[in-house]
Amino acid sequence: MIRERISDDKLHEECGVFGIYAPAGFDVAGDIYYGLTALQHRGQESAGISVSDTTGELGNVCMKKGMGLVHEVFSESDISGMHGNIGVGHVRYSTTGGSIIENAQPISMNYIKGSLSLVHNGNIVNAGELKKEQMLRGQAHYTSSDSEVLSYEIISERLKTGTIEDAVKGAASRLRGGYAIIVMSPRKLVAFRDPAGIKPLVIGIREKTYIIASESSAIKAVGGELIRDIEPGEIVTVSGGNIKSDKTLCNAPRAHCIFEYIYFARSDSIIDKVPVYDARFRAGQALAQADRTEADIVCGVPDSGLIAAEGYAAAKHLPLTGVFHKNSYIGRSFIKPTDHERKMAVQMKLSVHASAVKDKRIVIIDDSIVRGTTMRTIINMLREAGAAEVHVRISSPPFLYPCFYGTDVPSSGQLIASQHSTEEVRERIGADSLAYLKIDDFRTMAGDLPLCTACFDNNYPV
Repeated sequence: MIRERISDDKLHEECGVFGIYAPAGFDVAGDIYYGLTALQHRGQESAGISVSDTTGELGNVCMKKGMGLVHEVFSESDISGMHGNIGVGHVRYSTTGGSIIENAQPISMNYIKGSLSLVHNGNIVNAGELKKEQMLRGQAHYTSSDSEVLSYEIISERLKTGTIEDAVKGAASRLRGGYAIIVMSPRKLVAFRDPAGIKPLVIGIREKTYIIASESSAIKAVGGELIRDIEPGEIVTVSGGNIKSDKTLCNAPRAHCIFEYIYFARSDSIIDKVPVYDARFRAGQALAQADRTEADIVCGVPDSGLIAAEGYAAAKHLPLTGVFHKNSYIGRSFIKPTDHERKMAVQMKLSVHASAVKDKRIVIIDDSIVRGTTMRTIINMLREAGAAEVHVRISSPPFLYPCFYGTDVPSSGQLIASQHSTEEVRERIGADSLAYLKIDDFRTMAGDLPLCTACFDNNYPV
């Protein structure tokens, strides 16, 4: 049976990665647990942790992974029983491959020179080509996941090179796509970011412990301090108390994913030196500056539209009103993909404070419209509660094209803006007016940062 999430009218990141190298004798499984919890918004389908002791035997890896949220997969006894001062962790949302345990990460493999555990975020667009080559060599098989293909590629290089970082470098030179990868070997932690910088990856420190993660919020969650972003194409190796950088592959045009700032990242993260909160606030301001609509109040759709709504309200000098009550205890509900059940799921998650909206002209802010089903339900709820007018403002341009870099933007046929004009979308969702952020406004959001905007303009960087 096909199952869809109650948030199936939202985009999702593929996953989040976390790696840590602490002094010998310190167990890192607890830190990975909390780091993954801080990255839970990036993936809710599976979670996994792999740890090793740098003073122990080669290949002595302790790993557990399972389906569900971090706290559902790991018990207190699981974490206390995982010993090792080096480790990697992963939370997953499937965009390629099914939502099954076989696709959960980390991927851990033993080979003649030792072992590796690998986690990655994003999508390798030439994974199919690499898999065919590996199958001819007798490595991969037809059902191998992209993560296994990555692991086989690194192992093949490792059998020819002297160090794991050289192996990662050799494999990385053959990859195409948007990705962030962390590899744990028995003695080292090696991280690599795609040369365009599509996927984020940062490094931090806590005393003598180095931490690598998808977002700075995860470093902060374990008491660490952000050092910097790993540069696009850079390979960072942590060994003992030392850190080494290889920038040989840092030579491609950059194209950072704009949706990290629109929606994916936690609002307290800083990605490529741009605070996510500030970017979203400025997006709301840009929407307001282009808008002549008369309104009484402004509200944001929890949680994705709240900060842009702050920026809009501040620019317009309008009250920012908490119109919705969000039920935080629904959990990971799954529903059948019918319009009625989607509507019921939204109503379970959100309810409207009728006294706040009755007879009011409302501007409602959200980060995107994908299929339009959720926004239509929300607008109906506001009208049933007595709203006089409902004007929708979206802090991203219309979605027109799919994403191939690890974001689940569906095919163009499922994107409402790709099939209908703005006026037709407005009619379908039942709004009094509808306006989107302009692509030119991304400069207001993120300054001079080079961006990947392919899902809006069909300009794919890789």
